[in-house]
Amino acid sequence: MTPVLAASAGNVLVWIVWVVAAFSCLASGVAVVSFSNAFYSALALIGNLASLAVMFLLLSAEFVAAAQVLVYAGAVVVMFLFVIAYVGPRRETPWAGGPTWQGVGAVLAAGALFVEIVVAIGLKAGGRLSHTDHVGSVFGSPGWIGKLFLTDHLLAFEITSIVLLVAAVGGVILGSHTKRSPAVAATEPAPERELEAVR
Repeated sequence: MTPVLAASAGNVLVWIVWVVAAFSCLASGVAVVSFSNAFYSALALIGNLASLAVMFLLLSAEFVAAAQVLVYAGAVVVMFLFVIAYVGPRRETPWAGGPTWQGVGAVLAAGALFVEIVVAIGLKAGGRLSHTDHVGSVFGSPGWIGKLFLTDHLLAFEITSIVLLVAAVGGVILGSHTKRSPAVAATEPAPERELEAVR
């Protein structure tokens, strides 16, 4: 096989992987907000993060892809699953009683993000975003990213860790104060009901 054919086959393979990862990312993102069971939504979120990691790999951002899998899919989503399992399965019906301010805000935020993406694609297609800049050899390395986190973005980095800690503690508190429904309590064996009455 000539080098030209090999390069062409490599480009086709990259495009196939990119299209599959992009559609997987969109499908899993829709699944996250579509499932009524929070456990299934968290599992779909793992698929979304894995698809993003593949796209980061195609951009030669190996460290960001590894962090995407290890930190988010391997730690944050596991914490979500722990909180969901601790609190118990709940089926959410966000539009049951009509639109709330959270739902309206989510729709407005999604619309603003969509407009931003359309504007960015339009500017890029028109050549207005074309510019050249010098990128050093250490750009994107673990040391460079760690230095950026602990200098320019230290406040946001620490606030994120505090928010995750508060979420974990809040999940434990909600789980400890969750009351079971009378129908579930009636189906329990008698010793368990008596122990619950003592408590």
